[in-house]
Amino acid sequence: MALVKELDPALVILDLMLPYLDGMEVCRQVRRFSSVPVLMLTARDEVYDQIAGLESGADDYVVKPVEPRVLVARARALLRRLDLGRTLSLGDDLLSFGDLQISPPNRSVVWRGKSVELKTAEFNLLVILARSAGKVMSRDDILKQLRGIEFDGMDRTVDSGISKLRRRFDDGGPEPHKIKTIWGRGYLFSPSAWEN
Repeated sequence: MALVKELDPALVILDLMLPYLDGMEVCRQVRRFSSVPVLMLTARDEVYDQIAGLESGADDYVVKPVEPRVLVARARALLRRLDLGRTLSLGDDLLSFGDLQISPPNRSVVWRGKSVELKTAEFNLLVILARSAGKVMSRDDILKQLRGIEFDGMDRTVDSGISKLRRRFDDGGPEPHKIKTIWGRGYLFSPSAWEN
């Protein structure tokens, strides 16, 4: 954790089985001060461990043994997302909607006066939606901006990300109103729905 603070790396590859703190606790503590992409690399292959690792703040989870080229490809994919996030952030001022403030240059989010810690992909998705507030965005539009790929009809990345954002911002239930589903068209970030 001290090295992450000191070196500010572009990417952290983290084992779960460490001598003093386990990797999940290290990841949770790193998340308190950094949004650096974290790739967990471990021999623990239980589904529970994978879910717990991702929920502790990791951006990816790779089970050993792994082909080195696959590990490098996964690391590059995380770095591409980080580069996209930096591109999204350039020259942007504060995005403000009622009780929600998003600062792309600082990669920070404040909701109802409290800081909200988002994973890199969640933050990038929120910025994409907020920049198009009041406009319906298709999954294809979102994926092109988020990952540089077209929607293939099967990828659930956008739907999963929207669900996570709704949970974080008290927008669950049968009819979300902050990030609306427009059936057959996509999603709409409602600029007027963020008042307390």
